[in-house]
Amino acid sequence: MPPGLALRRPTSADHARVTGVIREWWGHPATSTLPLVLPRLFFQHLADTSFIAEDDRGLAAFLIGFRSQSDPRAAYIHFVGVRPDLRGGGLARMLYEAFFAEARAAGCVRVDAITGPANRRSQAFHRAMGFEVTGDTEIDGVLAWRDYDGPGEHRVGFTRSLS
Repeated sequence: MPPGLALRRPTSADHARVTGVIREWWGHPATSTLPLVLPRLFFQHLADTSFIAEDDRGLAAFLIGFRSQSDPRAAYIHFVGVRPDLRGGGLARMLYEAFFAEARAAGCVRVDAITGPANRRSQAFHRAMGFEVTGDTEIDGVLAWRDYDGPGEHRVGFTRSLS
């Protein structure tokens, strides 16, 4: 854990604070719908497998993930963010490693995640973390799942063994 950071589980009260920084941290316009992919239910029902990192400036990072209800051998990282001034210092890696350790302890053998074909920074991070890219077609020069989240909503899939 980097000095000056505290790690804890999210609560329902964190929802507005986390979704409130997404547009800024990702550099999206105020009209972006990106925060909608992180509804309050994640903070109400999946807090025991997610993390909030805070420092003296407030929210430093978050990881929202869960163990699969359909496949107890799998865990899924849904959404991760690191405050822009803290990027590149290993904070995201530390959150992922904490999630991997807990998923492994819970009996999971793999972790899955997704991102958009245009999000090259996320793709590079996941590859550096040992994830393999999955998909069914090439989209924008990247292996991705066509229409994964509906028509035109393609996603790059990632999977990482925990063994």
